[in-house]
Amino acid sequence: MTEREKLIVAFLTQHGWGQAARVRLANDASFRHYERLAKGRQKAVLMDAPPPKEDVGPFIRIAEHLLAMGYSAPRILAIDKPAGLLLLEDLGDDTFTRLLARGEDEEDLYWLAVDLLIDLHDKGLDAVPLDLPIYDDERLLAEAQLLVDWYAPEMLGGPLPQAALDAYAQAWRDVLPTARRVPETIVLRDFHVDNLMRLPRSGVAACGLLDFQDAVTGPITYDLMSLLEDARRDIDPVLIQGLKRRYLDAFPTLNPQLFEASWAVLAAQRHAKVIGIFTRLCRRDGKPVYLGHIPRVWRLLEAALEHAELTPIRLWLDQYLPKDKRGVPTP
Repeated sequence: MTEREKLIVAFLTQHGWGQAARVRLANDASFRHYERLAKGRQKAVLMDAPPPKEDVGPFIRIAEHLLAMGYSAPRILAIDKPAGLLLLEDLGDDTFTRLLARGEDEEDLYWLAVDLLIDLHDKGLDAVPLDLPIYDDERLLAEAQLLVDWYAPEMLGGPLPQAALDAYAQAWRDVLPTARRVPETIVLRDFHVDNLMRLPRSGVAACGLLDFQDAVTGPITYDLMSLLEDARRDIDPVLIQGLKRRYLDAFPTLNPQLFEASWAVLAAQRHAKVIGIFTRLCRRDGKPVYLGHIPRVWRLLEAALEHAELTPIRLWLDQYLPKDKRGVPTP
């Protein structure tokens, strides 16, 4: 038994789950992993987030905040913060991803997710916990640089020259302020079908939330864009437009042109980040499965680049990472 396993067994025993059956659930793209616990008819979920690579503090804070506002984050049943262990309410298996794979109505699920965002964003800055980190330009830029740090060297056979890296950073500094021309709220950051669940509850509480520990204060456009420009699945463009219209209709004072410009900048930023992350997951973490999504993410990125606000980024990519270099890295 490893030292980590001993910690887990002691934690479970302390909180009355020492004799529970344990079944490993799917890992995510981080260093966390999860287990479902069962004893009789009782169920719970163990989150194993080993320090120093993971910190359960933000998860605890945001979960409690969302629960206090009436949203369906998992209730926290037990905590060992120094060990990086949490015992969580088991919300079941009905993620949107699984429901869609079973043929459930796509439109109904996406309406539910958008209605939750409308409800959350209607609270404005009251939805933001005190001292929540700001999704400022430097943080956004650091994420966008994952494209040139991890993906570009794979496709170009080596790192870019410093002058090209400096030009890339400057291009982003030129466009990122456009993202902030809309109101700000809490941004959950990984708001997509893998992290959403349908629960037998009423109203927006029927939308379960699983992954929010990286929440920040940022533009209202980010989570809706993350939902509808999904790196892992294609969504009917007609449905996307209908959902965007539903959102905009809920906020009649929101300027649609500023909304679209903010959306385009954040979409380009996220897609650049994701291409870099998927490459890093393969090279650093031995998870090549994510490479299969890169062609879709490039299509989404190139679509975002068509917006006039993204001209500096489009010109940089055309010069330093042209279309014939936008393939899939070799596993």
